Amino acid sequence: MPRVLIVDDDPDLLNVCSVGLTALGHEVRIAETGGEGLADAAIGRPDVIVLDLGLPDLDGMEVCKRVRTWSDVPIVVLSADSTEDRKVEALEGGADDYITKPFGMRELSARLNVALRHHASASGGTGPAELSVGPLHLDLVHCQAVFGGREVELTAREFEFLAFLARHAGKVCTRRMILENVWGPGYAGEVNYLKVYAYRIRRKLGDEDGRFLQSDPSVGYRLAWDSS
Repeated sequence: MPRVLIVDDDPDLLNVCSVGLTALGHEVRIAETGGEGLADAAIGRPDVIVLDLGLPDLDGMEVCKRVRTWSDVPIVVLSADSTEDRKVEALEGGADDYITKPFGMRELSARLNVALRHHASASGGTGPAELSVGPLHLDLVHCQAVFGGREVELTAREFEFLAFLARHAGKVCTRRMILENVWGPGYAGEVNYLKVYAYRIRRKLGDEDGRFLQSDPSVGYRLAWDSS
């Protein structure tokens, strides 16, 4: 039974989520402040964290950044702020997913399960495998990336995004293909996720001009390498 830590200062939301997620097969713990959430995350070692951004003592992003200094536990952000800037800030700050309020309990449970599956896949691996595309080399067993001879630190989701494109190098992968294979079913409409992650990956690769990780605004993304 997955252990879920919910950090939110709304007692009604905590109660609804506790009852709803428990009924859907999760073990739920709650915290009403950022400080309590950090303590519980360190001691209780949850499998996934649901984090509100508007906490009374600490900004949720500060909580997320502190957790990321010692844990790669999946973090799903809850927020009433649906602006793209806030989503980008959360994802760049270490969050794995972003859900805007109000939301459905089955949607929240599904997204938690997807985050857990991706985390388990990234941690466990399935066997020796490597991919190389031009200057990019991916070790799929240890989730390590090297670009132009330099090791690149990627989050689990960034690595999965890049690995999916590498498996189809030279071909344009549609947004739907990427979202469904990297994020999971039900994410086909979250186009902004791709923009955020493509930007983050390009910056880490030093490919800000998008010559290697190319985008087709009307279709999707591809990895392209011209050896000449």
